[in-house]
Amino acid sequence: MDRFRASANSFLSQFEPLTLLLSPLLSLLIAWILHSFFHVVRDKGLKPTLLGFFINSIKLVPGVKSYIAAEKQKDQLQGLELEPRARIASVLPLVVNQLQSGSISKRDGWRSELPRAGLGVGVLDNMKDEKRKDVSWQGKCSGTVYIAGSEAEGHFSLINEACSMFAHTNPLHMDVFQSVVRFESEVVSMTAALLGGKEKASGGQVCGNMTSGGTESILLAVKSSRDFMKAKKGITRPEMIIPESAHSAYDKAAQYFNIKLWRIPVNKEFIADVGAIRRRINRNTILIVGSAPGFPHGIIDPIEELGELAFSSEICFHVDLCLGGFVLPFARKLGYPIPPFDFSVKGVTSISADVHKYGLAPKGTSIVLYRNHDIRKLNAQKASCILNLGSLLFSMKQGVTEWSGGLYVSPTIAGSRPGGLIAGAWAAMMSLGFEGYSENTREIMEVSKRIQKGIKDISELFIVGRPDMTIVAFGSNVIDIFEVNDILSSKGWHLNALQRPNRHIKAAIRMFYTAKFGIEKECIHICVTLQHVPVVEDFLKDLRDAVQTVKQNPGPISGGLAPIYGAAGKMPDRVMVQELLVDFMDTSC
Repeated sequence: MDRFRASANSFLSQFEPLTLLLSPLLSLLIAWILHSFFHVVRDKGLKPTLLGFFINSIKLVPGVKSYIAAEKQKDQLQGLELEPRARIASVLPLVVNQLQSGSISKRDGWRSELPRAGLGVGVLDNMKDEKRKDVSWQGKCSGTVYIAGSEAEGHFSLINEACSMFAHTNPLHMDVFQSVVRFESEVVSMTAALLGGKEKASGGQVCGNMTSGGTESILLAVKSSRDFMKAKKGITRPEMIIPESAHSAYDKAAQYFNIKLWRIPVNKEFIADVGAIRRRINRNTILIVGSAPGFPHGIIDPIEELGELAFSSEICFHVDLCLGGFVLPFARKLGYPIPPFDFSVKGVTSISADVHKYGLAPKGTSIVLYRNHDIRKLNAQKASCILNLGSLLFSMKQGVTEWSGGLYVSPTIAGSRPGGLIAGAWAAMMSLGFEGYSENTREIMEVSKRIQKGIKDISELFIVGRPDMTIVAFGSNVIDIFEVNDILSSKGWHLNALQRPNRHIKAAIRMFYTAKFGIEKECIHICVTLQHVPVVEDFLKDLRDAVQTVKQNPGPISGGLAPIYGAAGKMPDRVMVQELLVDFMDTSC
């Protein structure tokens, strides 16, 4: 030992003491930087990591950050005519100003304090005045309003009365408002029966809860899957895998519940690539996802194949039926070629379905369903009081035992919930019945086919993929489809612009599709509802006229959003796009 110490001291004596002190610290710093770099590369990929590093480095150059901040305050932007590299820094002010200008001006004069004297029933007149300022949505919105007719009659009137009758109720107080507790249980049970809950393959234990919407349903399904897989496999660094076409609610769930999210490219048919998902599964995977149909293109993912993959991998599998839940069961009965999508598929562990879309219930009503009670039993172990509500699954049950206010437990993210909405959903389902939903499905599926045929007859347009339901996405390889969308908007139509619909497609597939179909440009879609049944020919006429207008006079119209969507979709710095969305929301609410 003495010889070793003497030898080491002799060797180290040739170095400066400061060098001996800083060298290990520098080595640790380099190791930490490399570890962080490879961790980011693992999460985001090499190209996005390098691009993000490059753009962030540019922002660190003195004056660049202040320049971008100053540009945000400008009213107009000439940067759309710049080269793409110059456009990166200059497009943000245009997007922010264009989106914010309307909301800022509308907020002028908004009340910020209580009136000194109450308005009494006169407040209703004020509300009617404000309602007149809403956009005329009747028949001209993609999705948005799914009930047919006017607000003062028919199904609208029925659910409005049902909501009003139970507006004061809250299922949190289940001993007081037993009516809405029953309504919720029956809505869940009826929905489960529609979605394979009665099939032998389902196991006969399907259960769930009502939620405030599709996003909350997805959040609950993701959290329950995370907790279940932690108990089952001890996974503490959870990951979930979704197709690029899956809803953005999964991004929110990943952020809320600290789950690593993998977005996987779709295949040439714009559906989930099962092989790519299989290759991404690892020991930390808790959940894979499929949609029936997906929001962007209205195409059903291969649910059976994904179910087999989930079952063999012993992980959870969620199916997003927020759009298809109250259409696909009836379309299948009507003879449409609908592939398996529900609990009849082995491997499906949870489903979300919106009652407030094609279920024609009041806004703020959705369902989350689970194949069995395993998650409920898991959560029940943490609670000091177990509440038996028949088929209700406390997927997010939070049992609080040490609160001075007493024992507390609630089934979803919310504590108090509007019983009026639950009653409205029950009334909608009971009033329509199976035959009513079947007739509605027949009408909207026929309208969807008519729109698809009408689009195919317009030589300048193409349909993206093969729509399975009531969402029809289309684009053009000869004109700017966003300019077409602006023309339609000027005529009162409100369609959905799809951001970079082919960004996620692998390079080889993208080249094939671009050569064959011209799908290197952007797309828009229409989500067909009962509101469109009487106006389908009006829509197709306006679409044909808009295409010809853009073809003869290309270029953005005054006040149109085509330049914004086009430029924002091409911006490589997605953090910058995220910032503008946050800025817009901050000024709009």
